Amino acid sequence: MEFKDQVVLITGSSRGIGRATALAFSEKGAKVAVHYNRNVSAAEETISLLQGEGHLLLQADISAPMEVESMIQKTQQHFGRLDIVVNNAGIFSAHPIDEVSYAEWLASWRNTLETNLIGAANVCYCATQLMIPQGGGRIINVSSRGAFRGEPECPAYGASKAGMNAMSQSLAKKLAPHNIGVYAIAPGFVATDMAKSTLEGPEGDQVRQQSPMGRVALPEEVAHAILFYASPAAAFMTGGIMDVNGASYLRS
Repeated sequence: MEFKDQVVLITGSSRGIGRATALAFSEKGAKVAVHYNRNVSAAEETISLLQGEGHLLLQADISAPMEVESMIQKTQQHFGRLDIVVNNAGIFSAHPIDEVSYAEWLASWRNTLETNLIGAANVCYCATQLMIPQGGGRIINVSSRGAFRGEPECPAYGASKAGMNAMSQSLAKKLAPHNIGVYAIAPGFVATDMAKSTLEGPEGDQVRQQSPMGRVALPEEVAHAILFYASPAAAFMTGGIMDVNGASYLRS
């Protein structure tokens, strides 16, 4: 897979899956727009690790529609085009229905959906306005195993990712005539900073044993799946949802 001089925007790429994906695309010759919300030092570290030159650092709150629009505009102004979008930014917080207050419940649903689903949808919309005139592109949305198996402690997260899957497939059908492929990647647990406390805590062994491989995914393994969907070889797989969960959850 080669992406020489293609422009890739990766939301939430200051660390974890986003950083691994940014590194992988740069190694294949792409120009990368590295997005972050708050962690500027981590984002600067990411961009310093990229191969090649001319990459771009972008700050935006994905839950704020005007900031999303501005982020896409800055990408276009800097590179002159946008070939690939990876919707990776997301939030995750526990809000079990039998433990939290109604105010906490409302806040969790609002904040999660505004970032994970509505924010991603807005990125898709703004990116598409560039991709259609230029003759095509790719959108890869980072979903979750939780969209299928359920998230009892974090139902808004599971719902947001199920919505992302449905959105991806709807847009795949709508945008195929414009040569825009839309895909989703559904990882299970991944060895990222966000999962570190769980993996190193008392539940760590139980989480690893969810997969018959006895471990969780590496960020680089998820990044490889993203690059495959972004490649020309995956064109006829538009609308697909790829599981990257080490057989920890199998769906029909």
